[in-house]
Amino acid sequence: MALTYSDTVNYRGVLYLYGKSRAPFLNAIAPRTARCYSRTFPIAQPWTLSAASQDVIAETTAAGAVTPTTVTRGQDTNTIQIMKYGVQTTFMSESLAGSFSGVNDMSGAPVLSMLDFQKKAGLMQMASNIEYSFLQGTYVAESATSTAVATRGLGEAVSTNTVAAGGLKLSKEMLEECVREMVDSGAPFDNVAIVANTFNIQMLSDIYGYAPMDRTVGGVAINQVLIPGAWTNRPISVIYSPQQSTSVIHLVDLSVCRPVFLPVSYPRDGNVEPQSAQSEGVDVIYVPSSVVMGAARGGFLYTQIGFDYGPEEYHGEITGLATSA
Repeated sequence: MALTYSDTVNYRGVLYLYGKSRAPFLNAIAPRTARCYSRTFPIAQPWTLSAASQDVIAETTAAGAVTPTTVTRGQDTNTIQIMKYGVQTTFMSESLAGSFSGVNDMSGAPVLSMLDFQKKAGLMQMASNIEYSFLQGTYVAESATSTAVATRGLGEAVSTNTVAAGGLKLSKEMLEECVREMVDSGAPFDNVAIVANTFNIQMLSDIYGYAPMDRTVGGVAINQVLIPGAWTNRPISVIYSPQQSTSVIHLVDLSVCRPVFLPVSYPRDGNVEPQSAQSEGVDVIYVPSSVVMGAARGGFLYTQIGFDYGPEEYHGEITGLATSA
């Protein structure tokens, strides 16, 4: 049987499933997953207009020829990075499904296949590292084959709408300043979310929370906020990400963000010839290795992925935040 989409060789869905607790931001943008067929791919075409003014002319001037104004477009790009994780188990470890350590309640073995467990762990690690790359990744451009090309994360991407906290704790004023900058830059606020680590999630609840009087339950856990100035008046959702820096939060328009895969052309059964990457390529793949003079088996997980964050001026960033109370 050929290795096609019906054969469960594409681990992209499993990557999202296993990674949902370690990569919430990745899961939030997963529905917009896209593909490309080049190592460097376009993400936005920035251009600007002149500042608004009362630009009037006389009737006699209007009757004459006009000098055209040309708006120049730029080109923002990002790159695809390679991620590869080897997994292996020995024949002995595969046989020990009935071995226990610690307390044994006789309810059955928690891991029936050690190789499947290693693959699951590898996919969870891959998802975590993808999330880190999308939030904190340092850009390395495509060049020689010996270069470890790296996709650009939001930390490097956002340059227009930034607020420096100067070591202070997150405040309502900082958030409102960031929103004002985003509005002034033309951000549409279609589906904005705050992406933060644990400490700043707690700060958001302190800032916007109000706990009614109750004899048995106290506290608040804010998962949406309304920030004045966000002209759509839509609540801004809150996403906790363990891969976000504690000293940074991002206001991200999820509607323009997406993971981008460069699909892999994988050989058919028997290694006769590869499939077409464009028609039947695989986004996240597990490639088994041959057993050669060794009592072990395994393979590797592999993907080629980049981050499309759209126009960077649609997002905001607060940096240099305090990391403890």
